[in-house]
Amino acid sequence: MSLGKHRVSRLAVLAWPIAVAAVAACSRRELRGKAVLSRDGATYLVVDEANGGRCGQLKVDDRNWVHDLHSPGAITPGMHHIGCGDGASIQFEVRAGTTFHFDYWGP
Repeated sequence: MSLGKHRVSRLAVLAWPIAVAAVAACSRRELRGKAVLSRDGATYLVVDEANGGRCGQLKVDDRNWVHDLHSPGAITPGMHHIGCGDGASIQFEVRAGTTFHFDYWGP
């Protein structure tokens, strides 16, 4: 009976790091948000936070962001800038084939 318990324990010990690595591969936290592999391989931006409600019109790359909060919009891979109206912008990167969830306006 103890042999069966050892097998289960060993299996659990080996499976745990594999499960953690698989989850980490699907989502990656960065300073300004998190990147998740997109379902269709395209590249998207989701703005999940509007600077604590202090934003007027959101702008991405000096253009009005027409998508609602928490809604994906297609975007090209690479470096981008996000800002509130005429205020200073923040730089962030969106990798190809991901959906980047922007949620941090802080320093």
